[in-house]
Amino acid sequence: MEKIEVAIIGGGASGLFLANALADGKRAVVFERGERVGRKLSATGNGQGNITNLAADTTEYFCVDERSKEKIAQIIRAADQKRLTAEFRALGVLLQADERGRVYPAGKQASALTDALRFSLAQKGVETRLNARIVHVEKSDGGFVLTAEVGTEKKIERVFAQSVVLCAGGKAAKNFGTDGSAYALAKNFGHTVTPLYPSLVQLKTETAYTKTLKGIRVADGGLTAIAGRERLALRGDIIFTDYGVSGDATFRISAFVADKLEAGVTLSIDFLPDVSEREILAMMERKRAAFPALGDGELLFGILNNQVGRAVMKRADGRMEGAAKLVKDFRLPVTGNLGFDYAQVTKGGIPLAETDDGLQSRLVPGLYFAGEILDVDGPCGGFNLQWAYASAARVASVINEK
Repeated sequence: MEKIEVAIIGGGASGLFLANALADGKRAVVFERGERVGRKLSATGNGQGNITNLAADTTEYFCVDERSKEKIAQIIRAADQKRLTAEFRALGVLLQADERGRVYPAGKQASALTDALRFSLAQKGVETRLNARIVHVEKSDGGFVLTAEVGTEKKIERVFAQSVVLCAGGKAAKNFGTDGSAYALAKNFGHTVTPLYPSLVQLKTETAYTKTLKGIRVADGGLTAIAGRERLALRGDIIFTDYGVSGDATFRISAFVADKLEAGVTLSIDFLPDVSEREILAMMERKRAAFPALGDGELLFGILNNQVGRAVMKRADGRMEGAAKLVKDFRLPVTGNLGFDYAQVTKGGIPLAETDDGLQSRLVPGLYFAGEILDVDGPCGGFNLQWAYASAARVASVINEK
């Protein structure tokens, strides 16, 4: 049976980051079930490569167990966005931030990130095995025995590894090979998995008042999610769809509401966050006085998108006071989301409490976790790839010391 030092299960972002961070000379192999590594990484940021965020080291990440948040913060601070940026510069990739702190390759090609990591691994002699799906891992004397199905014919191969790192992602975006099946490998060792939810995903809402708005984009609108006594407000693009809402603001707020939908969530849209309700009403009153023959549906023309203006006036039954309020607080009950197939990230996973400070299993020495498979997720904007990097860096540092 072939013997290696480190078996990395999953050739996504965290797996590639980890392999790159291992000390030179480590006998490591990346096992990737797909035909190529880094598929999801190559699609990040709509293919432009939003790899991290300038605010990553000061942003709170989500997890089920609130007590784990300080552990997450420590791991992020130890391998923050500055260190990630410096490492990619060393690999020949120039990274630049936009006005919102999102960091991209200067060429705005996500594939440049994957290529840089691939070239680095080849230089270091780290082997990547494609079309190799790990279907079973068991503890053995001094390490682990991994069983893999290889190739289209699913030929069975076994490998002995001193350490195993589960970097196989979560359940989101199964078109990239992350269908949640890797959780079973952890469960076989006694680990648990928290409830799983799609995050960074489009939201379904009641559409009675938005049927005429499909495809309309509200640029830099205000969006507030209300879940009982909890609420989160932010600004960004909101796009109306036939099922509800999409757009940058929606994706970001979906991380907050993902596990709250069953209890009930309402969205409040502020179409003009920089204009007060009083100013809007005053403008409508002046328009009514200047153009008395103007129909109710046209009172918000020049103030909002025409279609949005008509929808607001119709919902307000033509009343100017009600319309002014709706411009600032257009409420839509959330009825669901588009599910894991459309989600960018999984909320939930292996609890951090089941790992030590080095993200090694507390149940099985030599078994580690990194990336999305853990119960850690962040907002939209590069934060989740920063976690993939920081968690991989933490595991690599522990393995390198052995």
